[in-house]
Amino acid sequence: MSLTGSFDRTLSSEDVLRRRSSLLQRLHIDGILLLLLLLLATGSLFVLYSASGKNVDLLMKQASSFGIGLVAMVVIAQFEPRFMARWVPLGYLCGVGLLVVVDVMGHNAMGATRWINIPGVIRFQPSEFMKILMPATMAWYLSKRTLPPSLKHVSVSLGLIVTPFVLILLQPDLGTSLLILASGAFVLFMAGLQWRWIAGAVAAVAPIAVAMWFFVMHDYQKRRVLTFMNPESDPLGAGWNIIQSKAAIGSGGVFGKGWLLGTQSHLDFLPESHTDFIIAVLAEEFGLIGVCLLLLLYSLLIARGLVITVQAQTLFGKLLAGGLTMTFFVYVFINIGMVSGLLPVVGVPLPFISYGGTSLITLLSSFGILMSIHTHRKWIAQA
Repeated sequence: MSLTGSFDRTLSSEDVLRRRSSLLQRLHIDGILLLLLLLLATGSLFVLYSASGKNVDLLMKQASSFGIGLVAMVVIAQFEPRFMARWVPLGYLCGVGLLVVVDVMGHNAMGATRWINIPGVIRFQPSEFMKILMPATMAWYLSKRTLPPSLKHVSVSLGLIVTPFVLILLQPDLGTSLLILASGAFVLFMAGLQWRWIAGAVAAVAPIAVAMWFFVMHDYQKRRVLTFMNPESDPLGAGWNIIQSKAAIGSGGVFGKGWLLGTQSHLDFLPESHTDFIIAVLAEEFGLIGVCLLLLLYSLLIARGLVITVQAQTLFGKLLAGGLTMTFFVYVFINIGMVSGLLPVVGVPLPFISYGGTSLITLLSSFGILMSIHTHRKWIAQA
């Protein structure tokens, strides 16, 4: 009787797992991605509460953005990739149009014009949407051409990339413009770009960088680069941010000082502690262990995205999934690199951890696209 009962319970638990898996598939939700995103969301709220100085209102706004983002993710996951592809050109045109509106009559804050503000209704940053629209546009365009792309198609692709890049650079927002540039370049690379053209692009980096230094970059952006090379040259001015950030990271040690016990952020030594430099707060309070756990979650998300890319059944799906995944990787790499002093400070928030509603909703929407590419592939295979 006991063996039979145990066998029945085993079957019952397996049936429950199958039903849950079947439910997620019907909802076009990838369980692995959902679990990882929920773990990041939960952990980020704890870090943000401390980094914001126990600001409950800010915490509730972030939690609300998570909720809206999750709803957007689930809704987007319901649409088949081929349906999305039909609307990509219109989305790109609308995105570029909004960037033009920002440059003409956008809302100015902290010396930059990056937002569209409708008083009493909404305030959002259109450049965030281009992080999805740019790789989607490139995937749509290149998937309809013979690959590897010809010189003509590469030229058109570069035009599609450079247009939003320049508009965002004018805001000015160097960090986001570089992310947009990278998101488009990744798709172009995955489309089979010839190595001689890649070598030419690498060779052109130096003269382009020199031209940007003299004709494009603002004085504060130049100071950031000079500070990156030698932060101690102006410890109380331009070098303050990175010096305090590295002090916070180093003071956390292996196990950290404990939640809410960080001194650099709570004594206001660390600037932008709830946005760009939030990982310094995490490192100070949770130490090397906390940072490694965060990097593990990021690595698993990226690995899952690459698996979805490999398993995608259409060229559009492969290019889009790969572009979104690699853009997410660059997002993480740039923020951690600049906060730890390995890269110049360019104002890129840490995905899912830094405070920011538009960025959060955009990120979750991009994972909704990944889920759509993966789960609709399964549906097609089963049908």
